[in-house]
Amino acid sequence: MTVHVTGDPIRRAIDGFVDDFIVLRRDLHRWPELAFEEHGTGARIAGLLEGWGYEVTRGIGRTGVVGTLRSGRAGRGLGIRADFDALPIDEATGLDHASRQKGRMHACGHDGHTAILLAAARYLAETRRFDGTLHLFFQPAEEVGGGARAMLGDRLFERFPVEAVFALHNWPGVPAGRFGFVEGAAMAAVDRALIRVRGKGGHGAEPQHAVDPVVASAHVVTALQTLVSRNVDPREAAVVTIGAIHGGDAANVIPDHVDLKATIRTFQPHVRDLVERRLPALVEAQAASFGAEADISYQRGFPAVVNDPGALAFARETLLATQGPQAVVADFAPRTASEDFAFLLERRPGAFIFVGNGPSAPLHSPRYDFNDAIIAPAAAFWAALAERFLAAPALAAAASVS
Repeated sequence: MTVHVTGDPIRRAIDGFVDDFIVLRRDLHRWPELAFEEHGTGARIAGLLEGWGYEVTRGIGRTGVVGTLRSGRAGRGLGIRADFDALPIDEATGLDHASRQKGRMHACGHDGHTAILLAAARYLAETRRFDGTLHLFFQPAEEVGGGARAMLGDRLFERFPVEAVFALHNWPGVPAGRFGFVEGAAMAAVDRALIRVRGKGGHGAEPQHAVDPVVASAHVVTALQTLVSRNVDPREAAVVTIGAIHGGDAANVIPDHVDLKATIRTFQPHVRDLVERRLPALVEAQAASFGAEADISYQRGFPAVVNDPGALAFARETLLATQGPQAVVADFAPRTASEDFAFLLERRPGAFIFVGNGPSAPLHSPRYDFNDAIIAPAAAFWAALAERFLAAPALAAAASVS
């Protein structure tokens, strides 16, 4: 059994059964399911919650699961969310618990996020040291950005009312089990642009008779590198990356068109608007300078994850009170990756917290693996947050979200 000496009684209790959740996490890792296909994972989550006495609602957001636990008589409601979908990646870890599903892998740690929340769920069901209603949101399809919207489309907060909602994400390269808190925008908004540069095909030996979209596209890529450096205030941030470029099939043939795909990350709404306005104008001008034309489809994804100040302060105070200042990563910086938890934060105050995964491979890598050592401290954090937010009469002195 994995037991850690600690002064936190919640952590001591969770340490007593955390090995069960390490086994669970690794089994979830062996059998990953993609967005909106998480039927087996959802059934397993629901079965565990029901066994601990939760009211369980299935099929929220197609394959999502909500577990509800009531204690006492207070009307306050709290939501905690974990995601549980996998990625279309072939795993290359070689671990005993590696994915057994070809082309599917938990390469972002959603298996770990689920194990963390389930461990907290078990503790809270056994102790019920709170006064109010706890809703645990197990969300599908985070990786494709559809899960949060699907759950909201099924009237998530109307059916399961909460005053605040919280979530976390593991982060490689951050000391294992230490937590990061970001004021304001914690993760970036994500948009994408699909670009087609249209020219006039021809023989590679006679480019003077063609309008070469390959050359035009090369200059488009180069020009886009100035979009941030010469348009965005240097005190702010944005990322424009061309991740795909396709055109032509033969060395001696100039194609009719070239397709490019871009991802755009921003934190501030006005910067997001600026990039959306400037990118098409820049692409069209570059293409025109070579006699080509450009078609641009600019598609907004999900917004920035913006933490509520009161909710973030409450979460940080909870961690300090239970796990001490050594558990906090000082000056944790915003991340330019994106998260569809942003949609939930547009509807309710809350916070998105980071927990270190240690020196692991990066997220979305075929060599990534979730660090099981962080299940216990993260589960203890969720349990403490729930107890303090839904303070029972005997715990009335605990802080609350402003």
